[in-house]
Amino acid sequence: MMTLIKRFIADESGATAIEYGLIAAGIALAIIAVVNGTGSNLKGKFTSINTSLK
Repeated sequence: MMTLIKRFIADESGATAIEYGLIAAGIALAIIAVVNGTGSNLKGKFTSINTSLK
């Protein structure tokens, strides 16, 4: 029984999957933040161009 518990504690395969999930979530948040900021800037530019053309 004790060897089973030691093997369970030493197994890190689940931890690796969780770490990859956290890294993917962090990258996704960074991409969303960049796209959101870029979208706001583009909206302002197109609004400015639209009023200039009228």
